[in-house]
Amino acid sequence: QVQLVESGGGLVQPGGSLRLSCAASGITFSTYDMAWYRQAPGKQRELVATITKGGRTNYVDSVKGRFTISRDNAKNTVYLQMNSLKPEDTAVYYCNALRGTLNFWGQGTQVTVSS
Repeated sequence: QVQLVESGGGLVQPGGSLRLSCAASGITFSTYDMAWYRQAPGKQRELVATITKGGRTNYVDSVKGRFTISRDNAKNTVYLQMNSLKPEDTAVYYCNALRGTLNFWGQGTQVTVSS
């Protein structure tokens, strides 16, 4: 059974930082491209950052220079370090694992940026 379990969300003030984690089980983690998506209330789900199985990263323009995606294949975990957070980063953040036609999602973790 495949599981992606996100953690690390919460309430943070503008300018603050959070680190999200996504622990994967039931897949050969090192063979999957991993990604973080987010969905704000009333908006479509948005791709935030990706990291390939080879370690290549990519980011949506709105988070470049503030967010960093990384992976630890020994721990089957992908991370999203979020710095200089803004109120518009408020959303539910989802972990995604992709390999060919295999596509798995986590349950999401809430991030709220507010003073």
